[in-house]
Formats: sequence, C-alpha cells, structure tokens
Amino acid sequence: MKLKQRVVLLAILLVIFIFTKVFLIDNLDTSAANREDQRAFHRMMAGLRVELVPKLDHTLQSPWEIAAQWVVPREVYPEETPELGAIMHAMATKKIIKADVGYKGTQLKALLILEGGQKVVFKPKRYNRDYVVEGEPYAGYDRHNAEVAAFHLDRILGFRRAPLVVGRFVNLRTEIKPVATEQLLSTFLTVGNNTCFYGKCYYCRETEPACADGDTMEGSVTLWLPDVWPLQKHRHPWGRTYREGKLARWEYDESYCDAVKKTSPYDSGPRLLDIIDTAVFDYLIGNADRHHYESFQDDEGASMLILLDNAKSFGNPSLDERSILAPLYQCCIIRVSTWNRLNYLKNGVLKSALQSATAHDPISPVLSEPHLDAAEQRLLSVLATVKQCTDQFGPDAVLVEDRMPLSHLLEPCPFGPAVPGHPDLVVLQLPGLLRQRGLQDLQQLHRWHLHGPEGLGIGGDEMQSMGNG
Repeated sequence: MKLKQRVVLLAILLVIFIFTKVFLIDNLDTSAANREDQRAFHRMMAGLRVELVPKLDHTLQSPWEIAAQWVVPREVYPEETPELGAIMHAMATKKIIKADVGYKGTQLKALLILEGGQKVVFKPKRYNRDYVVEGEPYAGYDRHNAEVAAFHLDRILGFRRAPLVVGRFVNLRTEIKPVATEQLLSTFLTVGNNTCFYGKCYYCRETEPACADGDTMEGSVTLWLPDVWPLQKHRHPWGRTYREGKLARWEYDESYCDAVKKTSPYDSGPRLLDIIDTAVFDYLIGNADRHHYESFQDDEGASMLILLDNAKSFGNPSLDERSILAPLYQCCIIRVSTWNRLNYLKNGVLKSALQSATAHDPISPVLSEPHLDAAEQRLLSVLATVKQCTDQFGPDAVLVEDRMPLSHLLEPCPFGPAVPGHPDLVVLQLPGLLRQRGLQDLQQLHRWHLHGPEGLGIGGDEMQSMGNG
C-alpha cells in the first residue's frame, strides 16, 4: 500500500475513533444523568410523606433558623429535609404574637408573626373542596388548599422553588383579634354566628368577607422568605392582558419565543428554562394567573424563578387551559431532568404522590378526587406536547441538559480582578456554561461550603456574586 493511501486510511480510522469515543462518552454521560434522575426520584418518593412532629432532637437551632439557612440562589429548601416536619408543625401550631393586613395584592390575606419572630402569610378558606369555580381560568377567590397542594407538587417535581406551606386552623376570636392591628381589627364583623373579616386588598370588600365556622377558620400558612433574600418582581413574558378583546403578543405571534430569547434575562442563563418549568407546574395545577413572577434581587437572571402565590389553582377540574403551556409549545424546549421526572410520574404515580405528600397536613384531605384526576390527565397532555416538539425538531433540540458535574467547577479556570475593597479576594471567572446550566451545581457547592469542608475559602456573599456572573 502506498504511503498516501496509508495516510488516508489512518485519517479515516482516526475520525471514526474520535466520533465513536465522543458518541460513547455522550451516551455514558446521558445514561449517568438519567440514572441520577431516577435515584433522585426514588429519594423524593421515600421522603414524601411528612409527619408534623413537635421538636427537633438533633439541633439547638429553631425551626425558623433552619428554614432560613436552606435558602440558596437555586432552591428554597434542599433535596433532603429531615427537619421539614418540625418546621411545618411550628408553622401550624406556634403562638401568633401579631396579626396585620396582608401585603399589597388583589386577594384577601393576613400577615401573621409567630412566636420566635417568624412572618407567615395566612390565606383563609373561601370554598369547600368540591366547589367548582366557573368562568375564566383565573376567576374566583384564592384557594387556600391550592397553596398547600402546589407546595407539595413543587416537592414532587423536584423543583424546590416554592416557599413552605401548611394548613392551619386559627381561632379568630382568641388567637387573632387580641393581637390584631387596628387596621386589621377594623375589618372584622359577625355574620350570623360566624366571625368574619375582609382585610385590605384591591378586591377586598366588606360585602365579601371570609367567614370562620363559628370562631375557627381554616386556612393556609406560607413561610415568609428570609429578609436577607430580597425579591425582585418581573412581568411574565407570557402574561395575559386581562382585557376583553385585547390579546397579548404571544397569543397571536407564533414566533414570539424567538423574540423572548433575544431579551434579557431570557437570552442567557437558566431563566427561560425556569419559565418552561413553571408553565408545566402551572398547567398541572390549573393556574392561569401568573402575570408576574419573583426572583431574588439583582440576580441578573441567575437565580430561580420563585413559585409564589399559587392560590388561583385547582378551581375547575374540568377545565384544561392549554394556553398555560404556551412557553413550552412555542419554545419547544424543556430540561431533561424535568422531562424524566414527568415520565416517572405517569400511570397514577402523580395522584398517589400528591395524596401521600398531603396526607398528614392539618387540613387533609387537601384536594378532592376530581382535582387529583385532573392533574393526572394534564400530565399526559404535557407529555404529549413535548412529544410533538421532539417529533418536529428532534430530541436533541428539545431536551436541554442543564446539569454539569462538580468536577467542571473545580477544573483550573482563570481568575478575574480583585474585589474592590477586598484585595485578598478575586472573582472566579466560571464558565459561561454554568449559568446556562441553571446553577444546580453552584448551589450544591454553596451548601457544601456552608456545611462541609472549607477548602474553597469562598464566603456566602462571594458565592452569590459568582452566581450573578
């Protein structure tokens, strides 16, 4: 064989070898990621049932301190939460030391301060479990039980982006009125033999109070996020106009997602994938009212989209508002981890998981049977929507792998300039891929630093700065 032919043959063999190696490594990485997703799912299912227990045996910290330490840029609570039952027990039972009107908004709520100084938001019961809210998908009062169910769905999906919520019974006469501010107290009244209040909000009216059963009122309690994590409000790119006859651009422009992708913070980082996750979450619970959303302040698109205010959910089990999924079917992308989790929840697993997760809540049963069945049917619709996307564009374009092994963070990388005022500190120039991958590994690194070895020498504030770019 001539030398030229040998060189050509060697080149061909080299190309085949490289492609084979890349393909095999890619498949191995994908298989490893899928196996980790499956293990994470089994861990979630094993720890799903939360029994409310009165005390923490292994720590001197208060439940409020533990919950505050859980919060990091990409999650409100960690994957493993052995203290969750004690924290939720405290939320459901701790003495109320102050009660005030709720923060600004359209719906009735009260701001309570529990023993130990923890703020919570109380949303009162308005409907029985089997009541069906007719009309627009965002019609009706807030549903307190929807807040409880949505929190547990957030756990089931593995997002961990919703503040903690638990049901609670309060005695308005003995627990609320004695510690109520004048502003809240002025909204109390009696209807028949029932104590009622109407609070202060955009739609709050004296003619439409929330009434207790006698003096005892059922409601939900949402844990206030720590003040060290101030929130920033954003207009949802797929928000509705709420005006009859006036459509939002996404409702008529089929290329709308392309425009969104060119706009900050959706042009880089995890935010657009968070929007897709949120669309799936909202569709499963029937929430068509997410016109705005919150993230942590000054995050430049790097922190999570926080799943706040989920009470306009589980209103009508017969209504499947497909437009909630617009971010998914217009962008045709979804996280691989989300796709895997949704597939694990098929064949009745989602319904069973919701029942198990909420079984020990003080207001259980949280959801009626029709709402549980509706969530099951909506899950199938989500899976079918993703299937349509993969059929049209291929799985490689639709299923986005957003994780990065920890080793990628620890590989040598260039250092940036010194931090002003701190000459001993420098800004690590982490790969741009990190933010595109959702900061999942950065948050784990952050927690490892706080609770484990301190070899990295990077403090919490500096770690947050790294997350911001």
